[in-house]
Amino acid sequence: MSFLRNTLEKMNMNIKMYMKKHQAGFTLIELVLVIVLVGVLAAVALPKFVDLGSDARISAIKGVDGAMRSANAVIYAKAAVSNSMGASSSVSVGGVSITTAYGFAANASELAKAMDLSTDFLASDPDIRHTGATDATLCKDVYTPVTAQNTVPVYVMTLTGC
Repeated sequence: MSFLRNTLEKMNMNIKMYMKKHQAGFTLIELVLVIVLVGVLAAVALPKFVDLGSDARISAIKGVDGAMRSANAVIYAKAAVSNSMGASSSVSVGGVSITTAYGFAANASELAKAMDLSTDFLASDPDIRHTGATDATLCKDVYTPVTAQNTVPVYVMTLTGC
């Protein structure tokens, strides 16, 4: 029995010494595997972040659309208060004279006068375009003014060229 115990103790001691000698760090295979895994993750994630400019321009045009609607609401309120609801009139918004048609801005250029647009946008009739777009003619918000009493203007965004 003592022989068996001594043999087991020696084996246990040999195993402990073996484990201490061979558990010193990462193997080359483990390091290569981690590097390959990080490379694959980067290759998958990178295209998601490459063209954030397009998303930013789309969001900017959507913001311009909201600004156009708000500015036109202010123009309409000023026209209603000053009783300037005719087919061709004008109101003053922020010290700027704006030509109106039935209380709303007469065209996109007049509407842009009431907006605080950055230099990234070009206001020309009938639209407001993003000048930094891939194709500015396809990254815009078109403003269609009213042509009769009791109608509302129409805003149409084109975002395919942003």
